[in-house]
Amino acid sequence: MDLSNKGKAVAVLNSIETGEQQAISYVNPDKYIQHNLAVGDGLAGFGAVLQALPEGSAKVNVKRAFTDGDYVFTHTDYNFFGPKVGFDVFRFEDGLIVEHWDNLAENTGPNPSNRTQLDGPTEVSDLDKTKENKALVTDFVDTILMKGDFAQLGRFIDDGDADYLQHNTAIADGVTGLGKALDEMAKQGIKMVYTENHIVLGEGNFVLSISEGSLGGEHVSFYDLFRIKNNKIVEHWDTIESIPAKNAWKNNNGKFGF
Repeated sequence: MDLSNKGKAVAVLNSIETGEQQAISYVNPDKYIQHNLAVGDGLAGFGAVLQALPEGSAKVNVKRAFTDGDYVFTHTDYNFFGPKVGFDVFRFEDGLIVEHWDNLAENTGPNPSNRTQLDGPTEVSDLDKTKENKALVTDFVDTILMKGDFAQLGRFIDDGDADYLQHNTAIADGVTGLGKALDEMAKQGIKMVYTENHIVLGEGNFVLSISEGSLGGEHVSFYDLFRIKNNKIVEHWDTIESIPAKNAWKNNNGKFGF
């Protein structure tokens, strides 16, 4: 049976744990561009990382997978040199993977609302609203996360705690939980700054925003996954990963480059 691009991406991720060889045929060896800065370019770089893993240690459980044109993006529970949560983005050409991005974070315990980094709905719906939902998230990232115009927050999120479910490890549900977290960060002198939104990908009610900025003065990448319902953001998952200094990069492709 011919696999969809989504099925191929999931198979490649699963092969990290299983070692299944068929999956490597879904990657174009002549064009594969790697944006994980800790991994060498091409299939050789990917293979070197797999060989460095302690035997039998890798675990992969893909929780969510979505397709947007030539892109597939996934949300995965990993054991990859330790427990991690990751978003992966794959770009396809002619049915083969030619480019890969990811963003990884340590897998920690439940947040103040007892939600984990990965639990919650997984089913895609509202496919006819994909374009509309992507536009909503693009506006939210620009207005709220980049410009900090919190007076506009009600356009995007309703104000009841049950109206906005939060999976960030340090933040409770609702606008009140978000406000408390931001106030606490301000007290500690920690600034979270979104400087550039690189791409917004979506399928139906799920939209992923990939941005660049800083957290506490450290250069980071923000991957924010939102669930949309009735033209409002109702749920949020994320990973924030530090971007190393360029002299530590294992490839020269950069963290973004969409």
